[in-house]
Amino acid sequence: MPTLREEESGKELLHYIEDDAELLWRASMVPQIPEYPFQRVPKLAFMFLTRGPLPLAPLWEMFFKGHEDKFSIYIHTHPNYTDPMPKDSVFHGRRIPSKIVEWGTISMIDAERRLLASAMLDYSNEKFILLSEACIPLYNFSTIYDYLLINNNLSFVGIVPVFEKSSIYRWRGKMDPPLKRWQWHKGPQWVVMDRVLSIDILSDNEYYSVFRDHGSFQDEHYVQILVMRYHPERNSNWSLTWTEWKGNRHPTMLGPRSNISADLIQHMRFRDNCTIGGQFTNMCYIFARKFAPHSIKQLLEISSTLFG
Repeated sequence: MPTLREEESGKELLHYIEDDAELLWRASMVPQIPEYPFQRVPKLAFMFLTRGPLPLAPLWEMFFKGHEDKFSIYIHTHPNYTDPMPKDSVFHGRRIPSKIVEWGTISMIDAERRLLASAMLDYSNEKFILLSEACIPLYNFSTIYDYLLINNNLSFVGIVPVFEKSSIYRWRGKMDPPLKRWQWHKGPQWVVMDRVLSIDILSDNEYYSVFRDHGSFQDEHYVQILVMRYHPERNSNWSLTWTEWKGNRHPTMLGPRSNISADLIQHMRFRDNCTIGGQFTNMCYIFARKFAPHSIKQLLEISSTLFG
């Protein structure tokens, strides 16, 4: 149980397993009996990888309201961040034991696996959604819930179909074995995974060791390589998170001076056509990023479009 000092400092945690090896070991256990011995409502696990606060929390609060039995929330933030969420917030007490994350290093994969392992401890979680503090939902909760569970046997891991110079140069000869050059894949960090892929990610040591010892910018490659290695038939090869790059190293940041409007939301929703689960559709994105902290006012003003 958290001490009074921990509660007052905002460090109340969802669980207290600080050792990553123990956490991954516990989370990687798979029941051998397919029938559940309890009433089970499939849930979506929303895993927020953040630096500190959740500035868009008011929008997410609206999104989650009324669906408390169908979602779980997990937050990985800087270990020194202590600002507590209000006790009536869906984010209160949802932080997991966290460690410092540095962009482009193995610590990013460690944080993602820490989030995933924490979510896998709950057998009711069916899909595992990786998000940042700059992400928003593009539809109401019921639409996203139904969308992901209709495609229940699919993960949504975007994979670039061709080698890019900036991507393939990150492969190192020392990675072979086991990782050969032709197995090198790249894609967006923000993925949606099913339980089957999640177990492989948590139990993997072979490829993880390669990235730990020789890799760089792993968050754009690790999950992509594992899904293609183990479960290509269970992947949509598509990212559900809308992002605008415009040829820059970092995605476009949408802030108070941006034209954040109902028309922009519609553009994000239906910008592309894609094939999901063998079905052609124009509903290709259900999340979007990258929204600046101060964009929350504009987002709340168009919440009726987002959640209507």
